[in-house]
Parts: sequence; C-alpha cells; structure tokens
Amino acid sequence: MEEFLELLEKRRSVVAKEMAQPGPDADQLQRILRIAARVPDHGKLAPWRFIIFSGEARTAFGQVLARRHEELNPETTPEQTALEAGRFERAPVVVGVVSRVVEHVKIPEWEQVLSAGAVCQNILVAASAMGFASQWLTEWYSYDGEIAKSLKLAENERMVGFVYLASAMSPPGERARPVLEDLISEWR
Repeated sequence: MEEFLELLEKRRSVVAKEMAQPGPDADQLQRILRIAARVPDHGKLAPWRFIIFSGEARTAFGQVLARRHEELNPETTPEQTALEAGRFERAPVVVGVVSRVVEHVKIPEWEQVLSAGAVCQNILVAASAMGFASQWLTEWYSYDGEIAKSLKLAENERMVGFVYLASAMSPPGERARPVLEDLISEWR
C-alpha cells in the first residue's frame, strides 16, 4: 500500500515531445484502459469511450490536424503546419478520451463529464505504475467542431482530451507547484 501512495505522491506528467519508443503493447494498453474504466460512474452509464491512435493512424490524424490548422490560420508557416502534422507522432500511443453524455433524470451532464476526466487521471496513474511516461493534453483540436466530425463524434460526445503514452527520454523535472496549504480552506 505504501508503494502505491508513494507512486501517487511522485507521479508527474512527461512532456509529450520528451517521449520515446516503446509505448505500451496491446496487452499493456488493454490493462491501462481496464484500470481507466474503474472510476466513479453514478448509474453505471460508462459515459465515455476511447479512440486509440498508434502506428500509421498517428500520421494520418496528424494530416487532419495540419489541414484544419491551415484552414483556421491561413497565414500559417510551413514550420507550424509540420508541428501540427507531427503532434501525434510525439508518442507511440495516444488515447483520445471522449465524454459520452447520456440523458438521465438523476445524473447531470457535469457529473458524467467529470467521470470522463477521472478516466484520464486513471490512465495517467496506471501508465506511471507500469513504468510509462504519460501526459494528458487538451489542445486546440480537442474542442474544434471539424476535428470532432473527423473523429465521428456523436451529438452527445465531446473530447475530454488526449493522453500520450510512451517511454520517457528523461525523467520529468520538478516544476513549481502551488503550495498545498494555499489550496485548502476550512468552511466556517
């Protein structure tokens, strides 16, 4: 138990551009996703799903991102286009987490979206426990309607973000963090 608590105390995201091969294999990824699904889920709705990007799918989706970026930014440079095209090649595996809200009289939308966010956190923790680097990102493409169409998201679905999974090229450094005591207040 102490080992798990120490993992939680030390878990850090690794910047996607500092990731390297290999990523989790198919069995490891399935285990990470099984663990990810063990989150608070009022009503057992499973209000989320996964989209896996690995191999050539990362390159193909990068081309979708690059084209959309050029549409939104007509004055973009070739370097910026190349950056967008290579986003999903920074890690060997990228998991898109989709919030899939189900209409329910007792379970509000915000609670279901939080459940999807908890899925992302479980992916990060499971990946760390298995020795992988990970980072959860919600960059511009997470919220773009055209990108949502390219991912074939339904009306009730929204991207919660993308979790990059890989081996780390270097251990994550400590960054300045808020002081815990400054984040806690007591209600009186």
